[in-house]
Amino acid sequence: MNTIVKTGLVGFGMAARCMHSPFLITNPGYEVVAVLERHKAESRQLFPAATVVSSMEELLLIDDIELIIITTPNDTHLPYALQALGAGKHVVLEKPFTISSADALMLIEASRQTGKILSVFQNRRYVADFLTIKEILQKKLLGDVHEFEGHYDRYRPEAKPNAWREEPKPGSGILYDLGSHLIDQALVLFGLPKTITADIRMQRPHARTDDYFDLRLDYGFTKVILKSGMLVREQGPRYQVHGTKGSFLKYGEDPQEAFLRAGELPLASDWGVEKEEFFGLLHTEIDGKIIREKYPSQTGNYGYYYKNLYNTIKNNAALRERPEHGFNTIRLVELAFESHHQKATVSCNGLMEINYPED
Repeated sequence: MNTIVKTGLVGFGMAARCMHSPFLITNPGYEVVAVLERHKAESRQLFPAATVVSSMEELLLIDDIELIIITTPNDTHLPYALQALGAGKHVVLEKPFTISSADALMLIEASRQTGKILSVFQNRRYVADFLTIKEILQKKLLGDVHEFEGHYDRYRPEAKPNAWREEPKPGSGILYDLGSHLIDQALVLFGLPKTITADIRMQRPHARTDDYFDLRLDYGFTKVILKSGMLVREQGPRYQVHGTKGSFLKYGEDPQEAFLRAGELPLASDWGVEKEEFFGLLHTEIDGKIIREKYPSQTGNYGYYYKNLYNTIKNNAALRERPEHGFNTIRLVELAFESHHQKATVSCNGLMEINYPED
């Protein structure tokens, strides 16, 4: 059996260049043999031996490609993924998977019919802050969690030139872009919510699609608050988690994205290690003793995604980032817009009962 996953990349924007390519280059289990770029050949800097093509048809004619990674705008995900699955290729889709739950169902069925793996790139499952919170909850250090608040805030008052995510088109806007990270994290930690209440806005004068959201997910005893905005100059805690025994507050952001945008490869032994100054604050009671101290962050690594995927493709390991997870995220995005337009709390109907990874 060939131990190398011959891979084709669709698109070579920031996501492909910074979020996927560095982990494909440094994982010996993958070889990028072709890249779809319609107008340029920028990928040759990272993949000099790869063939540059200008269409999906050309890409899919390369017989030895086993995996197709799609990083193009959200409205292309459905047709490109259907083509790739139909050609007998495994498929990775950038989050948020698809632009509708109906599209997601279509792709899940295509994956079942072809027997090919379909996965969604949820790299924010493999960051220091989320992994640390996951560990704290698994250890029950806060008791029973009654409130979880997660933020993905930025300060960018100006419009970003030539950014399709800021155009008024299907699948654009901050809820699809950043909300898909926070929603997926909530689903991994707490499962399926009972109801959702959403406030989605265009706050910047030039905005043409949503650039702010406030989502409230109700789990009964537990309330989850997910927020994101583009006008937050002074940021508060990225995460606040409160339980019956204590609290955990976390500032700052996992260091990986900044390094990747600067062109660094994930080769250093301390890749994904947070500095102590960014450790979160744990204030709780353990064995009858009140503690209030820094809690060491777990080490993040987006590369875990591709390590896990390789084990699925080559060793038949269980797929961790399943297409049904992508469906649930998109369904909650749809329900959030429904709640916002109705100015009401809506039931979280239509979600799939599916396991999320616990370790």
